[in-house]
Amino acid sequence: MKIFSSYTLRPGCIAEAAKRFLEGKATPPAGLKLLGRWHKTDGTGGYSIFEADSLAAVYEFSIGWSDVLEIHDHLVVEDAEAGASLAKVFGK
Repeated sequence: MKIFSSYTLRPGCIAEAAKRFLEGKATPPAGLKLLGRWHKTDGTGGYSIFEADSLAAVYEFSIGWSDVLEIHDHLVVEDAEAGASLAKVFGK
């Protein structure tokens, strides 16, 4: 399954978040593969896309950053999957 994640730095936490990132602590745990990560140019947050084997891995990663980041994770499907579902529901 794919997860779109957006994050915003909590007030006063940029130094700690940067420290962890530079130390390599932004590497996801087993069962969660990072497909891409983008940082907002104003330094307030960013976006990531992951592929997950389990929601527990998503939770583990997110909770590990929740003290310095406000994180919102969303399950997503690609166009082909969405189209197939739409065709089943609305007929074609």
